[in-house]
Amino acid sequence: MKLDINPFTHAINAGTKQIGLWITLADGLAAEVVAGSGYDWVVVDTEHSPGDGLDTAAQLQAFAGTNTTALVRPAWNDAVLIKRALDLGAKGLVIPMIQSVEEAKQAIAATRYPPHGIRGVAGGTRATNFGRITDYYDRIDTELTVILQLETAAAISCAAEIAALDGVDGIFFGPADIAADIGHLGNPMHEDVWALIKPAAAKLQAMGMPCGTLVLDTEFAADLLNNGFTFVATGTDASAFARAVDGLLAQVKDGLAD
Repeated sequence: MKLDINPFTHAINAGTKQIGLWITLADGLAAEVVAGSGYDWVVVDTEHSPGDGLDTAAQLQAFAGTNTTALVRPAWNDAVLIKRALDLGAKGLVIPMIQSVEEAKQAIAATRYPPHGIRGVAGGTRATNFGRITDYYDRIDTELTVILQLETAAAISCAAEIAALDGVDGIFFGPADIAADIGHLGNPMHEDVWALIKPAAAKLQAMGMPCGTLVLDTEFAADLLNNGFTFVATGTDASAFARAVDGLLAQVKDGLAD
C-alpha cells in the first residue's frame, strides 16, 4: 500500500484557491456533517477545543474517503503534541503562535524524522495504516502540509524570514490574536489588523509562499481569495451551528401572531 497524495499540499503549491472550515466541536458525528459539504480543507482544532486524541481520531475518520483534506492544529508548538497529531494521521498541521525564526525551526523539526528533524518513529499508527503503507517514510515530507501560524505584530515583522525556511508550506495569519496583540481585542476585522496582515501577505505571496487565514465574513473571505490569499477558512462549525439555530428560532418567533 502506498501513501495517498495530499491534494491540499499540491493545490496550495500550485496557487489553487482552497476554501476551508474550522472544526471545533470535538465530535466525530458533527465532523461527518461537515464532511458532506465538500470543503477543500478543514482544520481539526485542539487548541481552543475540548477534544482529546480519540476525539481527533474520530474527526479525522469522518473526512477519510472524502475530497476534503483534514489538517490538525495542535494545542501548542510542542514536539510531543505535533508527534501525536501526525501519528493520528493528520494530513497537515497548522502550528499556532510562532513568534520567531527559531520557534519556526523547532516546529518544522518536530514534523520530520531524523536526521532532518526530531519526530519519534512508530510504525503501527493510523498515519501508516497500522504499518501497511510501505513508502510512508520516503514520501511523508513531500505530502504533509506544514503551515505556521503568525498571531502577533512581532511575528509578522519576521514573516519573510520564517517563510523562507525549508519545510514551510504556508503561512497562516491569525486575525483574532493579532487584534488582541495590537489593542483591538474581540475585533479581528478592525482596519488596523488588516493593515498589518495584507502588506505582509503580499510580500510573502511575491516570494511564492501560500498565505491563509480564518474569517467569519464570507464576502471578505472571497475577497481575500480573489486578491492573493490561497487558503481561507470561512468560519467554524460551532459558529455556523449557532447562527443556524438562532436563525430558526428567530424565524418562528417572527411568524407568531400577537
